[in-house]
Amino acid sequence: MGSGRLYAAVAAGGFRRYATYRAATVAGVFTNTVFGVILVYTYLALWHEKPHLGGYDQAQAVTYVWLGQCLYATLAIQGGGAEKDLMERIRTGEIAVDLYRPVDLQLWWLAGDVGRALFQMLGRGVVPFVFGAVFFPMALPADVVRWAAFAVTLLLATVVSFAIRFLAALSVFWLMDGMGVNQVLMVTGVFFSGMVLPLNAFPGVLGEVVRVLPWAAQIQMPADVLMGEADPLGAFAFQAAWAVA
Repeated sequence: MGSGRLYAAVAAGGFRRYATYRAATVAGVFTNTVFGVILVYTYLALWHEKPHLGGYDQAQAVTYVWLGQCLYATLAIQGGGAEKDLMERIRTGEIAVDLYRPVDLQLWWLAGDVGRALFQMLGRGVVPFVFGAVFFPMALPADVVRWAAFAVTLLLATVVSFAIRFLAALSVFWLMDGMGVNQVLMVTGVFFSGMVLPLNAFPGVLGEVVRVLPWAAQIQMPADVLMGEADPLGAFAFQAAWAVA
C-alpha cells in the first residue's frame, strides 16, 4: 500500500509538471487540430479513390485521424516523455541518485510518464478529438462496453509506449548520448505506430510485419477496438504481451 501511494504521488507530480506549461498546451491543441483537418481531407481524397482501404470506410478513416491526433502527445509518438529526462540523467551521471532511491527505477519513471500521458490526453488530446466529432462524420460506438474496452487499450498502449522509450533511454548507458536514439524514436514512432497511415493499409509482407511490432499497440489497436474492427480480448493480449516483453 505504501509503494502504491508513492507511485501514485509520482504520477500526480508528472501530471502537475506538464499542467504548468499552459501556453505549450494551447499551442499543441491548435497544432493537432490543424494537422487533423489537413489529414482528414487527405484521407477523404485517398478513400474516395480507394474505398474501404485497409478495411475502413470513410467515417472510420476520419475517426482514425482524430484518434491519432488525440494520442500523438499522450503516447509521445515522436518521443518527448520520460525518456528525455532519463537520457539526460544518465549522460550527466545523476542517474546514480535514482539508483540509490529505495524504489524500483522502472516503476518510478513509468509512474511519472503515466501522469504526463494523462495530462496530455485531457489537456491536449480531447479538444481535437471533440472538434473532429463535431465537424466531421466519425464512426463512434454508442455502447458503454466498447468505450470501456477502448479505455483499457489506452492504458496498455501507454505502458507499451513507455517501455519502448525506456529501453531506448537505457541505451545511453553505452552510447553516452541520446541524440541519435531520439531521432530513431521519432522516425519509428511515426511510421510504425500508424500515425501517418493506418497499419491495415500497409501492403503485403510490410503490412504483416508492422502489424505485429510493438508500435501497433499504440494507435492501431485502440482504434480497431473503438471502431469494432478488433476483438477486445485479442487486442488486450497483444498489447499486454508486448508490455511484458
